[in-house]
Amino acid sequence: MNEPFKFKQFSVNQDRCAMKIGTDGVLLGAWTNIENNPESILDIGAGTGVISLMLAQRCFAEVMDAIEIDADAYEQCVENFELSPWGDRLYCYHAGLDEFVDEIEDQYELIICNPPFYSETVTSGNLQRDQARQNEFLPFNELLEGVSKLLTENGLFTTIIPFKEKESFIHMAADLGLFPKECLHVKGNPTAEIKRVLLAFSREEQECKTTELVIETDRHVYTAEYVDLTKEFYLKM
Repeated sequence: MNEPFKFKQFSVNQDRCAMKIGTDGVLLGAWTNIENNPESILDIGAGTGVISLMLAQRCFAEVMDAIEIDADAYEQCVENFELSPWGDRLYCYHAGLDEFVDEIEDQYELIICNPPFYSETVTSGNLQRDQARQNEFLPFNELLEGVSKLLTENGLFTTIIPFKEKESFIHMAADLGLFPKECLHVKGNPTAEIKRVLLAFSREEQECKTTELVIETDRHVYTAEYVDLTKEFYLKM
């Protein structure tokens, strides 16, 4: 039951994390553009640390910081970092975004966040799981305010949110001087509705490049685009 989740170059223990590894986080870690060779990266709400680990595999950033507010998830994230081939570059802070913003002087060239995004109150009876899933614990406006303070002038911020929240999220970001640069609409299969959207923001207003990704054509029959995006990580690809 508590076997680590094995990727091609690293493994992730997740028995103490409320939010297990899922498609959202892996998509975000694989899709985020690193062509600018960021020197400094921040992962907000790291959970197991999987997105930071994926980026450590993909790029050579010297500073790779993560923050996680939940004590169990934080300890597990630290453990996963230490067990990985990139333990010397990865560092996790046990902090919420607001206190981190108040205390940190630095800015980051790449900020990434797979946020909790159930705006409806869901109570599973497990506070830890609810915190990981519900955005009242990190509302989008607080996330964006934090990002606007922590992002360098030419930096990039990437995230994944429900498609139905897309327009309001983009408006909130624009009010803080963050503008969409790339947008990926994600569908489970060709006939499904768009459920998720991956967004990349910069401080420069520009035409937003929008593309679509379909994950499966049939149950466990993955599209070439999805395989191409995730093949550096998933063992089965």
